[in-house]
Amino acid sequence: MRKDAGRALKIADGRVQVTDVEALRSDVIDHLARSAVFGTEPVKEFARWLIWEAGQDLGAKPASIHEFYIACGEGKWRDRTVPAMNIRFTNYDTTRAALRAATRTNTGAIIFEIARSEMGYTEQPPAEFTACIIAAAIKEGYFHPLFIQGDHFQVKASKFKTDPEGAIDDVNELIREAIPAGFWNIDIDTSTLVSLEPETLDEQQHDNYTRSAEITKVVRELEPEGVTISLGGEIGEVGEKNSTPEELEAYMSGYEKLVEGMAGLSKVSVQTGTSHGGI
Repeated sequence: MRKDAGRALKIADGRVQVTDVEALRSDVIDHLARSAVFGTEPVKEFARWLIWEAGQDLGAKPASIHEFYIACGEGKWRDRTVPAMNIRFTNYDTTRAALRAATRTNTGAIIFEIARSEMGYTEQPPAEFTACIIAAAIKEGYFHPLFIQGDHFQVKASKFKTDPEGAIDDVNELIREAIPAGFWNIDIDTSTLVSLEPETLDEQQHDNYTRSAEITKVVRELEPEGVTISLGGEIGEVGEKNSTPEELEAYMSGYEKLVEGMAGLSKVSVQTGTSHGGI
């Protein structure tokens, strides 16, 4: 693999320089993408590093969409949306097709995401997922920011009932793995902890906003210098009752008090009546 990569990349002093873009895009990146997924563990690690460094050199590198979303909230843009696609299989080929379509339609921002649950049953850990996204961008000549997102980094309600700290730690451990891999957009899903039994909305949302704030603090401690990771929250579990403005206000009121002084959420997902989905 090193010999093959040498046709397009120069490796020196722990850095990678792209010396032949055409050779890289022709077939070298195909071989690297395959090795990043199907190689032995040392081969996977080396291939993923080469892909990451090549992307850094060319401009196909992970980015946060935080500022873009904040600008929307401030009314600086409207009448558009950001497509987010969960890439569950054939990541390299699927992402290539998506980027070709994005280029053809002049799409300015696109999110590639994968949920915590999907990482498990598709056997795509964060480092592999990111490597395939960057490799696809290099192959297609898409040298732009790549918004890679952890979708539904969800706290499991069943475990939370018996081991609340363990349930939160599971999500935090995933975050510690995902951020170095370029997941600079993360949807925190503690909506599974909402209880509709208490009388007040604050009590109903208490575990949701409290644990969301705790996870936010972990992310802010881990995010790379110069990067504000885009964080999403959620107030209504998929497939349950529709969310209300009052529930959102209760969630945000409690959350903002707990994260005062640091960057908070750039978006919140609500339940709108679908069996799987929301806005």
